[in-house]
Amino acid sequence: MRLVGPSGEQVGIVPLAKALELAQEYDLDLVEVAANARPPVCKLMDYGKFKYESAMKAREARKNQAHTVIKEMKLRPKIDPHDYDTKKGHVVRFLKQGDKVKITIMFRGREQSRPELGFRLLQRLASDVEELGFIESNPKQDGRNMIMVLGPHKKKTEAMAEAREAQAARKAERQGVASEEAPVAEAPVAEAPAAEAEAPVETPEA
Repeated sequence: MRLVGPSGEQVGIVPLAKALELAQEYDLDLVEVAANARPPVCKLMDYGKFKYESAMKAREARKNQAHTVIKEMKLRPKIDPHDYDTKKGHVVRFLKQGDKVKITIMFRGREQSRPELGFRLLQRLASDVEELGFIESNPKQDGRNMIMVLGPHKKKTEAMAEAREAQAARKAERQGVASEEAPVAEAPVAEAPAAEAEAPVETPEA
């Protein structure tokens, strides 16, 4: 087998008995790291520590893994201005989080004969959020609905990292304010001892 030392140094090709002897000498485990190699590669290591570090790395990778999420927002062609601003606010939040947004315009009754209303509304929304997202899928008619997909400029991992930094900054700011507002404890003032009562002076009788 080809043996690798505990610090990654190449020991060379050694028989199994020699590798086991070295493992016992270093008080380490002999672990096969490349079984398909010719000859197979083994390494001297603390296997328990290796398993723990591998598990921690896998956990961190899962924590930072970006899952592609598609949010959906539904609008009517003749949406009220206030409702439009509210819906747009949701789209802005989704894009900031690094999520895609599927915008659906729902037509009813005679509105189906005016697809240009939905198209103009989608174009307006895309224009309003162009700093945060782009048109990933152009508007297209799907039965009674018209659909468009917006993609975020920032990747999900970047958005997550920025959110963690902002949260840490807010926490630090709150702690700073709390420390400034904390009352300063005043040192206790020792009271002066009360003056001793003077002994009454007796006047001798004449």
